[in-house]
Amino acid sequence: MRIAIIGAGSVGATLGQAWLQHGEDVIWGLRNPADPKYAALPKQRVKAPAESVKDAEIVVIATPWSATQACVKGLGSLVGKIVIDCTNPLGMGPDGLHLVLGFETSAGEQVASWAPGAFVFKTLNTTGAGNMARAAEYPVKPLMPVAGDDAAKKAVVMELVGALGFEPVDAGPLKNARLLEPLAMVWIDQATKRGRGRDFAFALVTMK
Repeated sequence: MRIAIIGAGSVGATLGQAWLQHGEDVIWGLRNPADPKYAALPKQRVKAPAESVKDAEIVVIATPWSATQACVKGLGSLVGKIVIDCTNPLGMGPDGLHLVLGFETSAGEQVASWAPGAFVFKTLNTTGAGNMARAAEYPVKPLMPVAGDDAAKKAVVMELVGALGFEPVDAGPLKNARLLEPLAMVWIDQATKRGRGRDFAFALVTMK
C-alpha cells in the first residue's frame, strides 16, 4: 500500500521509517521538502503535501494541531481514502499543555469534517514517538486503540498498527476519539510531570 505521511516531525518520521521496514510504500508530504532538517529522509520519498496524497491509499496526519486544519484542507480531495489522524488538540496554558477540544467533539471528528468522503480513524496518538519505533521491545505488547466507523477499513488500519508492534484494539466509532485524546494527556502528564520519562506504555492485561 502507498502511505502518504503529512508531516515529518518525531511522529511522522518515525512512523514512515518503521513502515518502510515492513515493506510499505511510504511518501512524506512536506511544505518545504528541501529543508535541511529533512535530510535524513529518502529524497525520492519526499514530495509536496498535495502531490504526496494523489496516489496514496492511506493518508496519515502527523502535524501539530495548530497547523492541521489548513494542512488537511490543502490536500485536495481525500474521498475514498483511509485517513489516520495521529494528532492531539493541544494548546499551551498556565499549567502547560492541555486539550483545547474535548467531550463534545474531538480532533478526529474535526479532521473528518475537513476531509469529507474520507474514512477517518483515530489512532497512534496515545503514546510517544519513541514507542512507535520500539513497541515490539516491550515484554507485553503496548495497547493502541483504533477508533473509526468503517469495519472493513478499520481492519486495514489495525494491521498497520500491529505491524509496529502494538496490540491494536477496536475502540469503537470515530466519536470515541473524545476518549482517546484525553488518554493521550494521561501519557503526556506521566511522561513530563510525574517523573516517569518516556519509556513506558499502556497495555491491556486480561485474566486467564
